[in-house]
Amino acid sequence: MAKMAMVVMWIAFLSCCGAAALGRQLRFNPKSGELKILQVADMHYGDGKTTPCEDVLPRQIRGCSDLNTTAFIRRLILAEKPDFIVFTGDNIFGFDSTDAVKSMNAAFAPAISSHIPWAAVLGNHDQESTLSREGVMKHIVTLPNTLSHLNPAGAVVDGFGNYNLEVHGVEGSRLENKSLLNLYFLDSGDYSTVPSIPGYGWIKPSQQLWFQHTSSRLRRAYAAKPVPQKGPAPGIAYFHIPLPEYASFDATNFTGVKQEGISSATVNSGFFTTMVAAGDVKAAFTGHDHLNDFCGELSGIHLCYAGGFGYHAYGKAGWSRRARVVVASLERAEKGSWGTVKSIKTWKRLDDKRLTTIDSQVLWSKTSNRKH
Repeated sequence: MAKMAMVVMWIAFLSCCGAAALGRQLRFNPKSGELKILQVADMHYGDGKTTPCEDVLPRQIRGCSDLNTTAFIRRLILAEKPDFIVFTGDNIFGFDSTDAVKSMNAAFAPAISSHIPWAAVLGNHDQESTLSREGVMKHIVTLPNTLSHLNPAGAVVDGFGNYNLEVHGVEGSRLENKSLLNLYFLDSGDYSTVPSIPGYGWIKPSQQLWFQHTSSRLRRAYAAKPVPQKGPAPGIAYFHIPLPEYASFDATNFTGVKQEGISSATVNSGFFTTMVAAGDVKAAFTGHDHLNDFCGELSGIHLCYAGGFGYHAYGKAGWSRRARVVVASLERAEKGSWGTVKSIKTWKRLDDKRLTTIDSQVLWSKTSNRKH
């Protein structure tokens, strides 16, 4: 009966809420003045129901598979009704995916069938099945409802899946042609290809140059006529492998938990400094380290983990799988219309009976920004 009720709820959600997401331009909700983003990190999807769960309690093992990951996404979509979904890498676990295309199709199926716009970046395991790293991203960009891009047109950039998305003001408002929130997506690589440097990959100079040029262009557009704004508009960055700066925090200066080491590259590419210098990014969101789910602020930027999501991924028995939600909210302008972004908030949802919400916090607000 419980499964049947879930199916009925899912069908009802698709029929009532799916049509609004068919447009390709991201915009703030005209009723709430918000944009709600659901981040899904490290699904590690394999071959579906035949792929067993890892690190769960003994009573959870029987019948536990990739399908638990799918069920979790569907529950979250129903509960949060996000405007946008972001998958931050290790979407599939290549070694246990006999067919990369089938695994990706199944992994992204809840987002696709919801008709909610979604985007993805690659992790370090996505390319370990039957497709190359480029092949994986080329397939992702063909899937329904995705806003993912292979790479910026006309630019030579390392990796696959470097792109930005603009979130425009409410349609019909004076700011409908302005990007009020800018989303950056970067391919943080998989493993080092430099023999003298062991470990994971990093965001390369060509990607940072693209980011700098894109951020500069967006800042100019925000300040340009008509309706010039004092800038920059806030930005959010998404990539898979955390930066070395994630190791700057301890239990006294972050919200959430740190239960394992920071598995960043062994070299510092300087991307954090690049973001600080650009001045628009207020938060960066990653995955990769499944047992970390904290947010800490450094030099005006919050560095945040989502926490492990997938059931065919290492975790901690008894520690619930989780996802991160981010909400950007507009301020009320004159005559009841919507203005620019006033705040960015976040919380996490646990895969328990109640989809418990934890660690709600404000990452950035226009008021606090003026004090610096």
